Amino acid sequence: MIQSTILTTKKDSDYELLDSGEGQKLERFGNVILSRPDPQVLWHKELSKEEWQKSDGYFDNGEWKLNKNVPSDWQIEMSGLKFLIKPTAFKHTGIFPEQLSNWEWLKGVVKEGTEVLNLFGYTGGASLICAKAGAKVVHVDSSKSAITWAKENAKLSGLADKPIRWILDDAQAFVEREIKRGRKYDGIIMDPPSFGHGPNNELWKIEEHFLNLMDNCLKKLLSDKPIFFLVSGYSAGYSAIAYKNSLFPLQEKLGGSVEYGELTIQESRSERLLPCGIFARWSTPEARPMG
Repeated sequence: MIQSTILTTKKDSDYELLDSGEGQKLERFGNVILSRPDPQVLWHKELSKEEWQKSDGYFDNGEWKLNKNVPSDWQIEMSGLKFLIKPTAFKHTGIFPEQLSNWEWLKGVVKEGTEVLNLFGYTGGASLICAKAGAKVVHVDSSKSAITWAKENAKLSGLADKPIRWILDDAQAFVEREIKRGRKYDGIIMDPPSFGHGPNNELWKIEEHFLNLMDNCLKKLLSDKPIFFLVSGYSAGYSAIAYKNSLFPLQEKLGGSVEYGELTIQESRSERLLPCGIFARWSTPEARPMG
């Protein structure tokens, strides 16, 4: 089965999209309200200018402008995990709430003892979800600060003692070495950027390197009886169909189901959806996906 869908994150106790419009989005992380730019937002705001001005901070010209009452970091909870939120460069906060549906899906497909590889793992949301479900996880990221942050999230969530290997490495180089070592994984997660560098300045360009990375993962790194494969991304100009097509051979060979589509967040005061990225995911017939 192949199915197109829209995955939507809705208001949560510690997160909500309050409004969006005119190139901006207004979000609440715990008790802190932040405004930051978003190039996808090509419509008008619904809340008044006065409501937007009540935010605790905003991102402008490459830096955050925060009120004095905003701490350097604070905790929120999503999907049963605790995350440390820190406004950083590139307008990020340390969490991508639109991934909530994928995390819930992972809870349904991961089993006790599942060997999982998470490439471009960032601050660890997917890795922690899998570890909590009983998986043995290898988390790979090229940023030392991101891995440190992910470890902090693991500690906050009570998962510091779970079997998670934290690997500072270039994703492509790590995968090639794992193939030489004969390692296999039951499930692979990746969230590749459009452009980036590894810890030793290795170059990543999605248009040049994605296909080879996928080939290595699909053909050489998956176990004989894999359970799932999840790929998501935020690269402008790419369709979820491109990711779906890359997983199609896996579905042809092993059966199961492929879902693909958009990742979105719904405004808490309206039915409007903010497009946030794309995804494609395959699961074996024996898996019980949810979300």
